[in-house]
Amino acid sequence: MIGVASAAFCYFLLLHFHQGAADFGWAVRAARQVLSGQNPYDTPLEQYPLTAAFFGVPFVWLRPEMAGALFYGLSSALLAFGLIPHGYHRLLVFLAYPYWGGLLAVQWSTLIFASAFFPLFLPLTMAKPQIGLPVAFRNLSRRGVLACVVVALLTLVAMPRWPVLWLGQLKNYEFFIPLLVLPGPALALALWRYRDKDAWFLALSAIMPQRWFFDPFILWLIPKSRREILFTAALSWGAGIWRWYHIPHSFAEVGRFTVLFIYLPMLAVILFRQFGREES
Repeated sequence: MIGVASAAFCYFLLLHFHQGAADFGWAVRAARQVLSGQNPYDTPLEQYPLTAAFFGVPFVWLRPEMAGALFYGLSSALLAFGLIPHGYHRLLVFLAYPYWGGLLAVQWSTLIFASAFFPLFLPLTMAKPQIGLPVAFRNLSRRGVLACVVVALLTLVAMPRWPVLWLGQLKNYEFFIPLLVLPGPALALALWRYRDKDAWFLALSAIMPQRWFFDPFILWLIPKSRREILFTAALSWGAGIWRWYHIPHSFAEVGRFTVLFIYLPMLAVILFRQFGREES
């Protein structure tokens, strides 16, 4: 139900705003280029690794709007399927602003979030490494690593020089690093709870280059209880409201509000969860 609803809504938005497949269109374009024997990195705007194109192959024969909607619908359905065994209350993560920001842009963060629940889907983290790496390190398994190696080898067979070409594109990538944007240094306090896997996950995510409010959706792997999820989801809309009334002048400005309304609430969850355990 979640998958169908999100796909239908995404399709309507893509048609209404004439966005094609939005950001997912770059993966589909790269897949189409490789299949036709062309270089997908013939434009500085193509900044995804070829691993993203690998997952874009099944969508190359669809209309752009249908490809984008189907991709986000499947991502949402897979995430719901992964969350439900941990309690239906975990579905409240879909209330978080980064999920809806990702829907508007047809982004990878929802699918990468979902990969955390399925070892064989670990290669999905390779589609967008800057947010995929924290999820991958959090959920390493022998089967997952083997699947990643297989996908990497397949992309190298298809285009042996793609890593060099892709790395040459990174100079065009504009980003912010949460830890380095005030008040981002406060996130280092997460390591006060160094025995907590969530603390290391937050710290690793905070040093990764990010671009917009949809990237930190993976952080909703941290809150577990209904209270924690609702607390972080509600505060995340502070970034959404700010964006609605304000056009950012720089990615550093985006980063500041991402830290304020998304990262710091996650830090609070980690710290106060531990205080609560100690008191009990």
